[in-house]
Amino acid sequence: MPIISVIIPAYNAEHTIFETIKSVQEQTFADFEIIIINDGSTDNTLALVQSVQDQRLKVFSYENGGLSVARNRGFSHAIGKFIAFLDADDLWTPDKLELQLAALKHHPDAGVAYSWTYFMDEQGKSSIPGVSIFFEGDVQPNLLVNNFLASGSNPLIRRQAIESVGGFDPVCAGCADWDYWLRLSVSWNFVVVPKHQIFYRQSSNSMSFTKVKHMEDDGLLVIKKTFQTAPAELKHLKKQSLAWIYQYVTQQYLKQNSNSIDTVNQAGQKLWTAIRLHPQILLQDYAQSLIRWLIKKWIITVLQQVRLAKSKMLLLSSKE
Repeated sequence: MPIISVIIPAYNAEHTIFETIKSVQEQTFADFEIIIINDGSTDNTLALVQSVQDQRLKVFSYENGGLSVARNRGFSHAIGKFIAFLDADDLWTPDKLELQLAALKHHPDAGVAYSWTYFMDEQGKSSIPGVSIFFEGDVQPNLLVNNFLASGSNPLIRRQAIESVGGFDPVCAGCADWDYWLRLSVSWNFVVVPKHQIFYRQSSNSMSFTKVKHMEDDGLLVIKKTFQTAPAELKHLKKQSLAWIYQYVTQQYLKQNSNSIDTVNQAGQKLWTAIRLHPQILLQDYAQSLIRWLIKKWIITVLQQVRLAKSKMLLLSSKE
């Protein structure tokens, strides 16, 4: 029986799935199974994963159910004592499983081991190390105000911990990772491996307005249901938690390819909401960078609109 089950949901992942599987195969700890959940892919994903020659790899195909459902389906097939989820476009360093497993064995009271994250470009050619976080033990207060695990490809989790909280919630799909870590943090200690081990691939395509709105709604839903049952001594963190969501949404609006005044206004409104909820964010580098980005985008947008107006006036005058 394998010690670790690695669950990889895959939906139309033909461009990255080989590299992702390879990063698991190259782990220094080798006693694992790889469970691929083909989540209704319509490209060449299924044929590619079926061509991989590795007795540790198992492939299961379903109709498309979304990332949360695919992860839950993967766990239903898993037999390992420890569970790791890996998105089909992310990567691990070779020592990821070894060091996280050692951390959990060294801390038998912990249910979750996490590492630090590299933020990788879409082509996987460059990466930037994320913030180094050292939260351990009872991390619920820290998780309430910031999803410091960054992605679903990060932690190694004890089977008992997963069984105690159930599966990922498809209802809050856009923030299902954060919701899950929060639920785990209620009853389980976390332990950190102080090393960057996860390569989180970021898409170069900005989210649509609709997707940003869904992300915001899902984040607000997670906050609402989490604080309904949060201990009384943590209730005061709700405004700070909301401010974090609105800062994230601000960033997504600023990433829009369109330089329309509506986009800039949306970003400004969300950032102002975050500041009103938790004015102390003005002292944080993240909020300060968003303000600079917002000002720059506003200037560019105004200048473009001025140039467009001048062009229209010249065109009209030439026709007269």
